[in-house]
Order: sequence, then structure tokens, then C-alpha cells
Amino acid sequence: MTIRWGILLSLLFAAAPLWAALGDPEQSVEADRVRLAGQLKRTVMQGYTLHEITAPGGRRVQEYVSPAGTVFAVAWEGPTMPDLSQLLGSYFSLFQTASASPHRRHGPLYVQSGALVVTSGGHMRDFHGFAYVTDLMPAGVSKDAIR
Repeated sequence: MTIRWGILLSLLFAAAPLWAALGDPEQSVEADRVRLAGQLKRTVMQGYTLHEITAPGGRRVQEYVSPAGTVFAVAWEGPTMPDLSQLLGSYFSLFQTASASPHRRHGPLYVQSGALVVTSGGHMRDFHGFAYVTDLMPAGVSKDAIR
């Protein structure tokens, strides 16, 4: 019986997202805070809610949530690159395909594919970037709000 519970718990935890991915519900932000062992600051803005997680070691992740309760954008900065497959969630394969096409090799990576926009750049110990889905952005919220 103990083995069954162990297997069940392992499967449940393995299925849980480590980051609030684009399109995920607002409740996933708390899982991110726990994963990063960080402090969460929630700020209600005009047309969206900003969840900022500051973790030891200088990593910061911002998650932008629409009034409908959906993560429509994420931003990051810190000494290491985050796992973009987790941050982008179901949009990661679209990002992979778009970023595989030829692009310039200097400066930040900029990818736009359909409604997905990703910018990522930086250098050793200073990485930063953001991603958003235009179709999920609340009315009246500018892309300039994501940083």
C-alpha cells in the first residue's frame, strides 16, 4: 500500500508545472514561488495583475495575469537562463520552430510566430527576456507593459 501511495504522489508531483506557463491559470504562480523559494509581490495594475517572484541569488520572474485569470506574459532576469520549455508551456514547440529559422547571431533573440512573441538576451550571469501571447493580452494593455 505504501508503494502505491509513493507512486501516486510521484506521478502527481511530476505532472505539476514548475513555472506558470503562458496560458496557465493564476493559481500556478504559487507553485513558482515555492519552486524558486522566493518572495512574491502581487501588484494590481490597470487591466492586469503583476506577480513578481524574487529569489535568492538574484533571479526574478514576473508573471502577468489577465482579469480572466490567465497568464498572458512572463518576464525573467537573473544569473542563469530559465527553462523556456516550462515558461512557455504549450507555446514552446512554436518557439522552437520559429527560433530554428535563420536569424542574426548578435544581439537579443527575437521570435514572433503567430500570436507568440519572445525576446531573450544577455550574457553570462545577466540573462533577461520576456514572452507574451497577443491573443491572451487584455484589452487596453500595451506590449510595452511587459518588461
